[in-house]
Amino acid sequence: MAEMSPGNSGEGWERKILEKVALAAIAEQRAARRWGVVFKSLILIYLFALLFVGMDWIKRGDYKSPGKHTAMVELRGVIASDGLASADNVTSGLQAAFKDKNTQGVVLRINSPGGSPVQAGYINDEIKRLRGQHPNVPLYAVVEDIAASGGYYVAVAADKIYVDKASIVGSIGVVMDGFGFTGTMEKLGVERRAIAAGENKKFLDPFSPVDPVHKEYAEKMLGDIHQQFITVVRSGRGQRLKDSPEIFSGLLWVGQKSIELGLADGLGSVESVARDVIKAEVVIDFTQRENIAERVARRFGAAMAETLLRISAAGGTQLR
Repeated sequence: MAEMSPGNSGEGWERKILEKVALAAIAEQRAARRWGVVFKSLILIYLFALLFVGMDWIKRGDYKSPGKHTAMVELRGVIASDGLASADNVTSGLQAAFKDKNTQGVVLRINSPGGSPVQAGYINDEIKRLRGQHPNVPLYAVVEDIAASGGYYVAVAADKIYVDKASIVGSIGVVMDGFGFTGTMEKLGVERRAIAAGENKKFLDPFSPVDPVHKEYAEKMLGDIHQQFITVVRSGRGQRLKDSPEIFSGLLWVGQKSIELGLADGLGSVESVARDVIKAEVVIDFTQRENIAERVARRFGAAMAETLLRISAAGGTQLR
């Protein structure tokens, strides 16, 4: 029987080591190439997303409607400057709706619990301006689930307000809320240290006891805003509004009761108002919405950039 000499055994051992090193190098190169492909693909996706955003910006405002129709604009969610129910978004949709020559009437569909009085005021003012510019194009508010506080502030600018019998309407009031942590801090042995220039700079500081002077000032400020709200409602609803002190107390009512109080004019939906009131059954949505590319760019842009950096770093490590 043939036997392997010590020399041959040594050569076999070296060969195996070399094969392992070579295979490891090949695997490392393949992994690096895979990371490179992923990295390049993500960059292309990101660039295409930005391109689609730019294309959509160019196309906005160029929409052509097919014949006579009812224009609809939606106000949904909390009214805030950085949300979909911002004054910029809602007024842009309203402007486009009134501008279209085939618009027979505009329906503002509201489903909002309220929000910023400033943003609601902007929308209310713009509705009045547009109604003045286009006296032959009526605007009706249709309340779905809720039009409370700032949502109702916007609604009263309409020619008429339609609700469902179960809609929630009202909350004509103003609130400023917060928390007080003084008792908790005492239990934890935490001392509040705040240095300020200006005797009222720590106005309503949640880590300090309530200052009666500050509380009185805040109540007066809220009272002023509440009075503005009341004036807007009285101006918008006029003689339709019943003389009841409860109306401006901050209470809420269901749709049928809101009609009895003069807060709304009748029962109706977008479809019934378009069909029976405006007499233009076709409804075209002019709501300014985020497209997919904008959503990706705005909400995930930072995350995407961070991911790309990490992948780039990982690829670099593999190539070393």
